[in-house]
Amino acid sequence: MPAASFPSALQVRPFHREDRDQLTALVNAHAAAVVPGAGVSVNTVISGLERSPEEYVTDPWVAERVTLVAEDRRRIVAAAHLLRHRNDPDVGADYRDTGRIEWFVHLPSDGDEAAELLVSACLAQLGRWHVRARYADGRLPVPGVYGVPDAWPHVRSVLEGAGFAHTGDVESLLLAPVAGLPEPGPAPLPGLTLRREVGPLGTRLSARADGAEVAYIELDTRLDRPERHARPGGLADIADLELPDEPVPGLPEWLLGEARRWLELCGVDKLLTYADPHDADEAGEIALLTGLGFHELGRTARGWTHRAD
Repeated sequence: MPAASFPSALQVRPFHREDRDQLTALVNAHAAAVVPGAGVSVNTVISGLERSPEEYVTDPWVAERVTLVAEDRRRIVAAAHLLRHRNDPDVGADYRDTGRIEWFVHLPSDGDEAAELLVSACLAQLGRWHVRARYADGRLPVPGVYGVPDAWPHVRSVLEGAGFAHTGDVESLLLAPVAGLPEPGPAPLPGLTLRREVGPLGTRLSARADGAEVAYIELDTRLDRPERHARPGGLADIADLELPDEPVPGLPEWLLGEARRWLELCGVDKLLTYADPHDADEAGEIALLTGLGFHELGRTARGWTHRAD
């Protein structure tokens, strides 16, 4: 008996609440290709369509949000989330009167036609908003997933085909299993002590000598909030790392060893960080970290701008 063949029934429409499980599966499929085991709950995806509380500066600038999906025979094969920023004096100049595709995902095997229809609908929506500039990104509500990662060549292809060009930076995404970080050990210098305190971005572990701070690492262990969890496992990132200009032998290893000790107590098993490989200082940091247990997961292209018609 020949295989059943069904005609395409593609349609692009606004997101409905009953789409939430399929949308979450599509989001998590893209996230897991960037960060091992990454995934968030349905609640997190739905909440992210309504507001982004972590973006406490830019989120209040948003005037409208629209989520569109492409459906083929009741299957969600592509989705996009769009934002329009207000044209008011309190909005940052770079954001004022702009629209953006905050994220765009689609199934690469059988969603190309759907993706092209969806991105056309996105451009039509941005046109109806009459914004002065149109941008795109891949900022999913998942830690470590932003820009257009190199694990998403299908997304990049569709955006480029629709007239978007990469105009920003490229960042490396690095990850270390916490168990692969240096073992905690003795301080590399006499009189060197560790202080743990609240930092502006997370928990700060600072190396101090004679009462002065000589180096620190700041850890954000709040990435895996309970409402986000789609699966067990802890994730944190290096929110900031500062080492002396003159290298101190053993200091980075000691500081990361203390970070490992703290993260294990927190139940965190993976540590993320990000750096610009084209910046000399950050390229040196990448080289240092890859020698201390980190692996480069890939690179992501930040900043996509639609060319003028």
